Amino acid sequence: MTTCAERHHPDHVHQHGPNCGHAAIRHDGHVDYLHDGHLHHMHGDHVDEHIIAISATNPVHCTPEIRCSGHEHGPNCGHEAIPHGDHFDYLVNGRLHHTHGDHCDDHGPVQLV
Repeated sequence: MTTCAERHHPDHVHQHGPNCGHAAIRHDGHVDYLHDGHLHHMHGDHVDEHIIAISATNPVHCTPEIRCSGHEHGPNCGHEAIPHGDHFDYLVNGRLHHTHGDHCDDHGPVQLV
């Protein structure tokens, strides 16, 4: 068993990699795979759970000028959930969107691979 201090995703049998069918995101110098609202990183004999950190690139701030044409992000909205800080955002054209009242907050870009 690999020694790892990161949070593990239990009982994960799917092997992520190029062409596995999940969105690949460059994160902290490596590639993670977005899978059912989790960022998965293959790490030897297990899968680590990663989170996009709140940062200057991916801040948490209000952007009332962002409108998603009446679309409200949430489960089954058609966009993938992605963990960001202590909440979930939704991946929209390479950017993190978070529903906030009558608009979407833009929490910055992610680099799709």
